[in-house]
Amino acid sequence: MTTLINPADGRTIGDVPDTAAEDVAGAVQTAREAFEQWRDATPGERARVLLRLADLVEGDADELTRLEVEETGKPAAVFRDGELPFAIDNLRFFAGAARSLEGTGAGVLSKGYTSVLVRRPIGVVGSISPWNFPFIMAVWKAGPALAAGNAVVIKPAPRTPRTTLRLAELFTAAGAPDGLLQVVTGGADVGQALVTDPGVDMVSVTGSTETGRAVMRGAVDGLKRVHLELGGKAPALVFEDAALEDMAAGVVMGATYNTGQDCTAATRVYIDRSRYGEAVEALRDALSRVRPGDPWDEGADIGPLISAAHRDRVHGFVSRASGRIVWGGTPIDGPGFYYSPTLIADADQSSEIVQSEIFGPVLVAVPFDGEDEAVRLANDTPYGLASSVWSADVSRALRVSHRLDVGVTWVNDHLPIASEAPHGGVKGSGFGKDMSQEAVQEYSVTRHLMIKHAAPQARDSFRPA
Repeated sequence: MTTLINPADGRTIGDVPDTAAEDVAGAVQTAREAFEQWRDATPGERARVLLRLADLVEGDADELTRLEVEETGKPAAVFRDGELPFAIDNLRFFAGAARSLEGTGAGVLSKGYTSVLVRRPIGVVGSISPWNFPFIMAVWKAGPALAAGNAVVIKPAPRTPRTTLRLAELFTAAGAPDGLLQVVTGGADVGQALVTDPGVDMVSVTGSTETGRAVMRGAVDGLKRVHLELGGKAPALVFEDAALEDMAAGVVMGATYNTGQDCTAATRVYIDRSRYGEAVEALRDALSRVRPGDPWDEGADIGPLISAAHRDRVHGFVSRASGRIVWGGTPIDGPGFYYSPTLIADADQSSEIVQSEIFGPVLVAVPFDGEDEAVRLANDTPYGLASSVWSADVSRALRVSHRLDVGVTWVNDHLPIASEAPHGGVKGSGFGKDMSQEAVQEYSVTRHLMIKHAAPQARDSFRPA
């Protein structure tokens, strides 16, 4: 049994039973039976179910908002007016993508044969989603997999399971086959049982880099396909011609959204030395206007961190940091697990505060000399998920963007995403894409059909035609 805690005030909000290992196997088997029906559904039939699900989610907005806010502590306005409508848009996009998962008429590749390439679902997908964006990550996991014709067994993070459980209820109400989307709850042992179950054909995980490594080890024996969206340490590169006020507003938003508990968060800001002092002051001023508060207060910009233990972890990073604290740097007194938005300047590139994922509202500023050094510093971490470039020079912005080892680069902004655009990283940030048509293709496999033109004839040897 897992006890759920509201991070905004520390009170208990309920208990959720942990799924036993044998019940994980049962969920996988049930999903397999539903898959046999779903994979033969037409693209139009799958799309209609996903569109009905989007409508049901939209109608359930108040309940989903209550559940998400109670479990995560994020501001209600942020979820209700931003993340939830975006998740609904994701579902509607995946419904359309279900009708666009086309094979290729490859034509005559070998004399006397016509080749056709078709895409087919993989089978049962075991998904593990994180606690920082529980609902939208469940949509990113389940939506494209279901659109491609698979069944899904998903394990939400133990602290934040209820919106995922609600999503499964709504999916059944939308007309999906019983058991097509199964939810198992609990901690690492439940995740391990799911990853290693022989009935699971593919594993998809959003989580830390350490979690990704553990999942890959668990998937090896079954030779399962693996999709990983992992940690990040996103750099923001600020050149001398950047509009500093706009930069500060955008970078601070990117650093503090969801209280910095975001793998794409702006965490390292590299600034041309000629504007370094001005830029640090602009960042401090913008950070000073970020308002932590009660999640139900419409004026709150950010909520608490997810737990007392995580707040202690974030503060440990700050306490050990190289450089100087320009703003913040302390836990906030009172109920809940709040931490002050923090800016650290002059950090050493090789130090923990620059190299490690903190997952809190902490921004680190470092000067650079010249474009080559800016790119070298930006690429100098184990991660490669997101980045941003701030410059009035379009040619330089494009040139620098192409040199960054990341999955996404924003120019003169940090954080916006779209359902049509793929999301995923390189290096320690994993591989595979969420969102977009690419995500749907991740959950399918290409098959080659080769059709002989003439009637079969005996052959005296095996040789290419």
